[in-house]
Amino acid sequence: MNKLDKKSVIGISALLVHAANIDEIYSKHEKDLIKNFIKSYIKNEDTDEILKEAEKLENNSNQLISFTTIIKKNSIDTKKEIIKNLWKIIISDNSVDQYESNLMRRICGLIYFPDKESAEIKLKLLNS
Repeated sequence: MNKLDKKSVIGISALLVHAANIDEIYSKHEKDLIKNFIKSYIKNEDTDEILKEAEKLENNSNQLISFTTIIKKNSIDTKKEIIKNLWKIIISDNSVDQYESNLMRRICGLIYFPDKESAEIKLKLLNS
């Protein structure tokens, strides 16, 4: 797995926060999923602090582009990991609405990630 620097992790976490907020329910479970994502890239740092920074960033930016630019520069494996984390958050409440599906399609388009592969990741998560 590629190493992401702290700034990238905060930006991607902001995108995860955005995905969590799109259905207007930002649950503790979703926060925990985002913290797990942060922990998987950044060791020995305060994940609550990084999550707060990501939430602030997401709050001040309605620009998906700025978050996806970070992801676009990474390997397909890193992209896959990020898409997987986005889907985990979206399906954590056991429903996927049209806004969430649309968000994922837009993100996949912006980071050049195949829709088909995104759908396979989603299915795998739904079946696990």
